[in-house]
Amino acid sequence: MDNNSIADNFSLLSKLMDIHGENSFKAKSFASAAFTIEKLPAQLKDTPRDEIFRIKGIGESTGKSILEMLDTSSFSLLTNYISITPPGILEIMKIKGLGPKKIATIWKELEIESMGELLYACNENRLLLLKGFGEKTQENVRQNIEFYLSNRNRFLYAEVESIATDLEKQLQELLAPAPVALTGAFRRQEVIIDELEFVIAATPETLREHMAALPGFTPGDANGADQVWKYNDKLNVVTHACEADDFYSTLFCTTGAPAFIDKFNAAGGAAHIRKAPSEEAIFSGAGMAYIPPCLREGQHEIEQARLQQLPTLITRADIKGIIHSHSQWSDGVDTLEEMAVAAKNQGFEYLVISDHSRSAFYANGLSIERVIAQQEQIDELNKKLAPFRIFKSIEADILNDGTLDYPDEVLARFDLVIASVHSNLKMTEEKAMARILKAVENPYTTILGHMTGRLLLSRNGYPVNHKAVIDACAANNVVIELNAHPRRLDIDWTWLSYALEKKVLISIDPDAHSVQGYRDVHYGTLAAQKGGVTKANNLSSFSVDMLDNFLQERKKQKNILS
Repeated sequence: MDNNSIADNFSLLSKLMDIHGENSFKAKSFASAAFTIEKLPAQLKDTPRDEIFRIKGIGESTGKSILEMLDTSSFSLLTNYISITPPGILEIMKIKGLGPKKIATIWKELEIESMGELLYACNENRLLLLKGFGEKTQENVRQNIEFYLSNRNRFLYAEVESIATDLEKQLQELLAPAPVALTGAFRRQEVIIDELEFVIAATPETLREHMAALPGFTPGDANGADQVWKYNDKLNVVTHACEADDFYSTLFCTTGAPAFIDKFNAAGGAAHIRKAPSEEAIFSGAGMAYIPPCLREGQHEIEQARLQQLPTLITRADIKGIIHSHSQWSDGVDTLEEMAVAAKNQGFEYLVISDHSRSAFYANGLSIERVIAQQEQIDELNKKLAPFRIFKSIEADILNDGTLDYPDEVLARFDLVIASVHSNLKMTEEKAMARILKAVENPYTTILGHMTGRLLLSRNGYPVNHKAVIDACAANNVVIELNAHPRRLDIDWTWLSYALEKKVLISIDPDAHSVQGYRDVHYGTLAAQKGGVTKANNLSSFSVDMLDNFLQERKKQKNILS
């Protein structure tokens, strides 16, 4: 083991000891030893053992640690600290601008244990509530995280959407008049994208010649008509070359998930694929209605298409209001009035303001006194902005025992309540289910927020029995949120069909912490389409009068008096 490796181990140990709140003197001694070792003119492995202890800056403890590393190529003390540190914290340590003390604060006070969680917290202004963090620090951390994450190989759909559409346009212009189309997972609107795929009616040789001249493209493995490229050294792009009269058959075969293609072929569709003049012709030849790309997953869409029973999928234009949003009253960027005016100007009929509840101290949650003050402001704004309406809501924390964090007389003041888990996320399924089911059974719970608490590519979320939760929501007339934030998209689209089967309403909600957050409705709609959601199944597609009637009727059923 060379000096640099030994110094790196000491430096890492010092930082981990600081993060864990160990004796600062001990931590500094290892940091000091690291500095000393980096400057040594000779390698420690070539230094007589007794002379190591005479080096200024090397003490008894650090000296013994050096010998351990030289003899065993391991460092047990460091190994122990690594074993008790979440892997995500070790990754966060790579971010510039965050020292051990700040990382410890983030971990202990916000319970953040991954890079994605930290980025999400920056975007929700959570760091501003911590001692020692300012707006500039938070912005620097956010930018450094985004730079770090840009070098990984898996991406959120939202992270590659503009890249995909820009590349499609570039390739269409480059290879005109040859047809070019996006295909694969991106065309199916998958929430996680590993690679972008394109079908191009050109020979492999022509394709390689033209694309090699494009900036940012580096050729990789080739397999017949298929070529892998690396775009800007981070994103895999796959091109499928084909003959012009095979364009639509290739597009069809590369779009559908393997399970879909297998079911389509088993249903007698294989004979209608080759040399098809359009995808519509492929489906009509097989006696099926046209199946939108987002549904081609091999679930129930083949049977529905044969029976002409495919749903009319929800669109972005079907969203009539913003449900689940945060203002400066808690951890939002914009004022309540700014949020409302922006929603009105964007053509929405209403805004459901749902700032954090009082136990969400990390998000400046509303005390009972502040709830009353906010509702007074809402009354004033509703007079000013009519017929646009602000509905009074709260994102109430589901506490550890499953209760909500206001007494009933306060919960009754809201038009609707979104109940969400935000704390103590490391739960067994038994614990998570006990909390969630009790909250769902609370008569004041209108919407169950982000069911699993997941953050895509960052945090799996707590384990839940999806069927049991959906069944409970059906029994208690509770709406299930499809949180539209592209890092959440929670409930997962694969469970939407079961929710619809149980006649549970979905609500596509942006969880907006700024006016810009309204854009996330787009991503929630894409996920909802994959699950077969229609506008009739979605609460945020209700008009302002429909929503008001729904809430009033629900309160009567629950015997809730405002």
